[in-house]
Amino acid sequence: MKTALQIDLTFDQVLSIVKQLSKEEKLKLSKELEKEVIESRLSRLLDTFKTDELDLKTISEEVEFVRQQFYEKKSS
Repeated sequence: MKTALQIDLTFDQVLSIVKQLSKEEKLKLSKELEKEVIESRLSRLLDTFKTDELDLKTISEEVEFVRQQFYEKKSS
């Protein structure tokens, strides 16, 4: 059985705890925070481009059109 514990801490309290970590632990924490920020930004970016206007058929048609243009350019 897993028990969840939630503690309300201020930023200054968290900062004080972080300052007590070793260099290796700080580096590991930094990487985890960076990963979280990147994932958050990526999620927002993907949400920005999410659309119902495109379907596989439309994408396939566009791919074939571009391939045909490349083929014609190469053949000339």
